[in-house]
Amino acid sequence: MTGKLRVCNSGLTERSLRDRKEVCPYMSKKADILKAATALFAHKGFQDATISEISKLTGAAEGTIFYHFKSKEHLLLVILEDAKTRIIEEFDKYFEGKTFPSGLRMMEEVVSFYIYLAGMMDNQFLLLHRHFPYQLADTNPECRAYLEAIYNCLVDIFEQALVLGQEDGSMAEFHPRKTAMILFSMVDGLVRFKNYNLYDAGALYVDLIESCRRMLQKT
Repeated sequence: MTGKLRVCNSGLTERSLRDRKEVCPYMSKKADILKAATALFAHKGFQDATISEISKLTGAAEGTIFYHFKSKEHLLLVILEDAKTRIIEEFDKYFEGKTFPSGLRMMEEVVSFYIYLAGMMDNQFLLLHRHFPYQLADTNPECRAYLEAIYNCLVDIFEQALVLGQEDGSMAEFHPRKTAMILFSMVDGLVRFKNYNLYDAGALYVDLIESCRRMLQKT
């Protein structure tokens, strides 16, 4: 039995973003602001980063920033939405057309690509590992919804591999959703170590894959 990865539909592709930039030059400036704000929030923190600093980094007037984003909080929300879109698109692009001989093999590919993606999108993942988005989520339902959407989508990807593995007999019987959350937390924990310069996630890759196999495969 073979399986294909199905990723949540973002409704927006990189090509459509490029096309929109060509049609509207404001899209390019908006993208520059998003990129600079993501890096600044990730490394300096939401409270300490200022719109003035974003203005200096991008060359965009503060009025231009507030033209695109109603407030600093709104800017953070758009960053979260953009992170979700990017993560979905990258998973979709990497796994497009791929089939897997077993769910166990699919899980190894998902884990491998997640670690790679976290390195490629290091500012977005560092931001997701900071405390301030979750502080805002306590009082801002929209922020909470974005965070839940990001993590639900990621856990969905892990769960698909588990369901396939149970269907093809390469994995033992367990609760797919709960196990997907445990596996995701384990992999994401290694990414956190790397983001905070505590340990290189890549150095534990082989051990991580072996741990996943021992945990999941039939004995």
